[in-house]
Amino acid sequence: MTPIRLLLVDDDPLVRAGLSFMMGGADDLEIVGEAADGSEVEALVDRTRPDVVLMDIRMPTVDGLTATERLRIRKDAPQIIVLTTFHADEHVLRALRAGAAGFVLKDTPPAEILDAVRRVAAGDPVLSPTVTRQLMAHAAGTSADTRRTSARTRVATLNDREREVAVAVGQGRSNAEIAAELFMSVATVKTHVSRILAKLDLNNRVQIALLTYDAGLLEEDGH
Repeated sequence: MTPIRLLLVDDDPLVRAGLSFMMGGADDLEIVGEAADGSEVEALVDRTRPDVVLMDIRMPTVDGLTATERLRIRKDAPQIIVLTTFHADEHVLRALRAGAAGFVLKDTPPAEILDAVRRVAAGDPVLSPTVTRQLMAHAAGTSADTRRTSARTRVATLNDREREVAVAVGQGRSNAEIAAELFMSVATVKTHVSRILAKLDLNNRVQIALLTYDAGLLEEDGH
């Protein structure tokens, strides 16, 4: 099996050393590089071709948010997991909107961080529905009305079935749960999710969830 290629980005050398130590022993993982600032990330990604980047949010020159936005617009963008000290943080939300696949707290047990890297490499977001809702509630603010109008316009391009799948993704359901709930095969759910991503020009399921929230679809559904 080809190991997952991981790039570590954090301005604290002790944090990087700790992550490297606790994750370096995994057989299915290879740490291909380390960076101390977001300004170093793009060149390192070009050189090391990671599958996943573990990205600190707060760094002195170029922060993790800016680095995430720069990486995710690239055609060959790696998956990004944001490292943070706060659950409901505006910067985390912006990183998720930019295309990060999830986030982990810095005090998360090593085994869970490793599991998050594996899941993201396999195409699964690392956000529990509870934390997603927490973040979304935190996001409500002055630009909420503008976001709702824009989100509703985009969601209107989906057909009824795609909209149902999008709402289920927003509720944190897995493909298997969506298949059971909407009486379709897991393969069909995956096809619908792929179409939704393509139609709405989104990177991943987390962004589908954020868009359904912005459009008010989760409230309508009683969530």
